[in-house]
Amino acid sequence: MALYVQKYGGTSVGSIERIEAVAQRVKKSCEQGNQIVVVVSAMSGETNRLLGMAKALDEHAARRELDVLVSTGEQVTIALLTIALQKAGVDAISMTGDQVQMKTDNSHGKARIKTVETENLQRHLDAGKVVVVAGFQGRDEDNNITTLGRGGSDTTAVAIAAVLKADECQIYTDVNGVYTTDPRVEPRARKLDRITFEEMLEMASLGAKVLQIRAVEFAGKYNVPLRVLSSFEEGEGTLITYEDVKKMESAIISGIAFNRDEASLTISGIPDEPLVAANILTPIGDAGIDVDVIVQNAHSKDGLVDFTFTVHRDDYQAARVLLEKTCAELSGKDVQGNDRIAKISIVGVGMWNHPGVAKTMFEVLGNEGINMQLISTSEIKISVIVDEQHLELGVRALHAAFNLDVA
Repeated sequence: MALYVQKYGGTSVGSIERIEAVAQRVKKSCEQGNQIVVVVSAMSGETNRLLGMAKALDEHAARRELDVLVSTGEQVTIALLTIALQKAGVDAISMTGDQVQMKTDNSHGKARIKTVETENLQRHLDAGKVVVVAGFQGRDEDNNITTLGRGGSDTTAVAIAAVLKADECQIYTDVNGVYTTDPRVEPRARKLDRITFEEMLEMASLGAKVLQIRAVEFAGKYNVPLRVLSSFEEGEGTLITYEDVKKMESAIISGIAFNRDEASLTISGIPDEPLVAANILTPIGDAGIDVDVIVQNAHSKDGLVDFTFTVHRDDYQAARVLLEKTCAELSGKDVQGNDRIAKISIVGVGMWNHPGVAKTMFEVLGNEGINMQLISTSEIKISVIVDEQHLELGVRALHAAFNLDVA
């Protein structure tokens, strides 16, 4: 008997018909002799609807009350799915995050899981029940409802799979696996049978939106086999697991990720002194703004440097205001910015064992007339910042150059 934790996202449970289809899929898995825990999100659009009502009342509503509000979306789904399962003849019971005893810290809206109790879950599984759990939510030490942030149901599912030592955590969504890149940009993108945790983590952090980053981190940390599947069609999906040595030696690049929501800022003509980077980035960090690519260029003679970094496009204006203040304090020349850039990244654990990958990438983009404004590298990825208008051309050119449409 295998134990599977299955997670269904908002589109998978977006209507009564879809909930009934999920119930039939779960029933089929039970009939194959498996134990099943189901983790669900709110129905598609429900979280936004609830937040919209709160916003209509108060643009600055307390985060604690927002957590109380949006956590109800998942509670609706667990009840409806359990009703559908019971109607289909499956012995099932619904449980909120609190009933599971999902303990978190007190960071409302972005809480992190501290512990998950197994007693209640295991008792129902041992009784032959399917347990339907509300994702995305938990409770802190002060008995407050908390939520884990957008995509948090993925993390809930992985955490439960980890503590129960499940055979697999299956993430059902509206795509049938992880692709070499977004098929909407490159129609020849190919579904991957396997990908490593390291690669998936890079893909997720670099713009691929198949899985929440924290869920991949959690799965890798606790060695939880993770599989991405479609709830709309049959298939084996993509298995996310540890490094496969043979795969590392044969596949140089596993995929291409990209992010359109990039912006860059440059502070010019500042003194080349110790702590200059810290002086620039401390106000940015204190404002809760994440910085990605960083480049510092020293002038050849005058002892001055230019410092460039990228932020999410939504943070561009706030970061620019802070940087202009810092520029004045450091007697810098000026601040320049560009909020119409994009990031393209090639990812692969085999990259470190194959010299010339960067050369190929840069030649391909150069031959297409695409200028690289910034470059960032690690052992398993190379990222470049380009003008936004060249994003799709760059992705398609690199996809072809690294033969990613060939199995």
